[in-house]
Amino acid sequence: MPHAKPNLPTKSCAHCGRDFAWRKKWQRCWEQVRYCSERCRNAAKAERR
Repeated sequence: MPHAKPNLPTKSCAHCGRDFAWRKKWQRCWEQVRYCSERCRNAAKAERR
């Protein structure tokens, strides 16, 4: 049975407002992460055009 990960930091997505948790792939750039997914990142980029 996998263990719970209760102590991970969270952020709010700049596009959809959904809360998302830290992921290992973001460990070096967590301060720069703004979006919860590629879909939100692409949608925000499309709105800026």
